[in-house]
Amino acid sequence: MNDKMTVGQMYTGVRHPGYLQRPGGNNAVLPSSDESFEKVLQRKLLKFSNHAARRLEQRGIQLGNKQLDQISSAVDKAAAKGSRESLILMNNLALIVSVANRTVVTAMDGDSMKDNVFTQIDSAVIIS
Repeated sequence: MNDKMTVGQMYTGVRHPGYLQRPGGNNAVLPSSDESFEKVLQRKLLKFSNHAARRLEQRGIQLGNKQLDQISSAVDKAAAKGSRESLILMNNLALIVSVANRTVVTAMDGDSMKDNVFTQIDSAVIIS
């Protein structure tokens, strides 16, 4: 039996299909092939808690697609730096975001931000 693999041949080895052996001994676990597209998508979606949704509604704040993309990008940047809870400042808006859950926890407009102290955050991202 031939142990060489050719292009297009399925790997049927002992290792888990999501396991990658890198040269030099650095190993990484890749997403499992049985992980659904929906799960991958859910990890990338920006969510709003009930509290944040109420605050946005009460304060008359409406976010467009461009703003949602900017916020999502800011969450990605915070995650890349290892942040857990981040303050995102955008124009006249402040959002507290749980980075790991990609969930906006609360939102404030400019008037609500005045004389406010933000606690329990470990990072801030400013979107211009």
